[in-house]
Amino acid sequence: MERNGLEGRKREFKVGNWVGGISTFFLISFFLVPAYLPTDSVPDLSGRANMFDYGYEDSWGNLQTSESNGVGHNQTAEGKFAWTELDPFAAFIYGFGDLNCHNKADRSWEINGNQMPVCVRDIGIFLGLAIGGFLFSRRGLNRWTIRDSFLSIFPDDRLEMVYRKNLRLKAVMLVAVILVAPMAFDGFGQMLTSYESTATMRLLTGTPFGLFLGLYLSAAFSSKPKSFDSGAGAVLLPAGSKFTLAKPQEEE
Repeated sequence: MERNGLEGRKREFKVGNWVGGISTFFLISFFLVPAYLPTDSVPDLSGRANMFDYGYEDSWGNLQTSESNGVGHNQTAEGKFAWTELDPFAAFIYGFGDLNCHNKADRSWEINGNQMPVCVRDIGIFLGLAIGGFLFSRRGLNRWTIRDSFLSIFPDDRLEMVYRKNLRLKAVMLVAVILVAPMAFDGFGQMLTSYESTATMRLLTGTPFGLFLGLYLSAAFSSKPKSFDSGAGAVLLPAGSKFTLAKPQEEE
């Protein structure tokens, strides 16, 4: 019997490996694609997040002649780029990066003379996502709620005080602050002040954010109350805690 009261943890293992596997696929692809493309075939880019900027030669990114509001540059001087003209695999990866990342050259690494599909911070995020997914696949448990499933990655003896005093939500929020705050401070510091982050700092702050995201996604997809045939009372929790329903207040 597992620590949550179930006979096995097949679902958690599968979910964590899916999250980790998909993230690893993208992470490897971000390095592989620019490495096998012809040298200097992807110029310096500068687009917008959540927008397609370099799909075609007449797309927004290729029409820019100067920077505006922190995005764009003189693409003519750098050379035009259209990921739809690449092979299907490379087009998918660069299209993914075009949509999800700003593609700023000064915040991205270069391989084989080609700018990578995403910036350094996104590299860190996907690295963290992979670590989070694989970590949950080894340690995570379905404990009915997302919150309790998330906390299951920690040893039960370390959570006894958390459960005795019902500090579960605060514990999850504390982990979130520890893992997410570095990227928030680094990102907003760049946006609101003259501070300019380094590639190393972007990688180091993006990775813990991705770790939190990977753990949370794995916990969310693994939490399945229907797995407990006897109801919430069958869930084994640290410190001998049990889920109980709040008693309805009596009418006066």
